[in-house]
Amino acid sequence: MSHANNKSDVQQAANTANADKIEKNLQQDNDSKKPEDLAENEKTPFIDEQTRTDK
Repeated sequence: MSHANNKSDVQQAANTANADKIEKNLQQDNDSKKPEDLAENEKTPFIDEQTRTDK
């Protein structure tokens, strides 16, 4: 891995970060905050409905 200079990627990112853009992105409503539904093959069936603790 060669760099044009001796700065690490993290240092370069920190030096070029735009605080206003970061703040704006953090304030926006993002769909990534919402949990995704499980796919059918990911759902775990309960053997006994009385055992469930989520109701």
